[in-house]
Amino acid sequence: MTPDLHIREARDSDSEQLIRLIGDVFAEYPGCVLDVDGELPHLRRPASAFGEWGGRLWVALRGEAVEASAGLSVRDGVAELKHLYVAHSARRRGLGGRLCDLVEEEARRRGHHRIELWTDTRFRDAHRLYERRGYVLGPHVRELHDLSASIEFFYDKVL
Repeated sequence: MTPDLHIREARDSDSEQLIRLIGDVFAEYPGCVLDVDGELPHLRRPASAFGEWGGRLWVALRGEAVEASAGLSVRDGVAELKHLYVAHSARRRGLGGRLCDLVEEEARRRGHHRIELWTDTRFRDAHRLYERRGYVLGPHVRELHDLSASIEFFYDKVL
């Protein structure tokens, strides 16, 4: 990871920058559309939403600019890695792995022995990262019936 980046817990005031980051990542994939108010309204108050989900959200910043994010949610006793997004300009420097480490460490600290995630079938670079880190592609897929016509793969990992 480059020394000019630092990671901190997200704040609700990071909303605008998180929306921009995720929108920019979605724009890299044909047909991927970010509809914040219709499909991801929690992005208007990201730290509060992750807190309500029993988790935490982190952001990586270069100066004051959000370059990446990753979060942990815990629902019905299941730990889930959510919202791992890295700006195109910040990739291939270990940042995604460092954020995964934070999420996995927090899940372990809370007593979880496995973690799962869902990822759009189009996000092939992310799939490679997850598989290098020991996540196993599961037999489940889900269709979100959203504006992007998203289909997601299920992965999980024993911690």
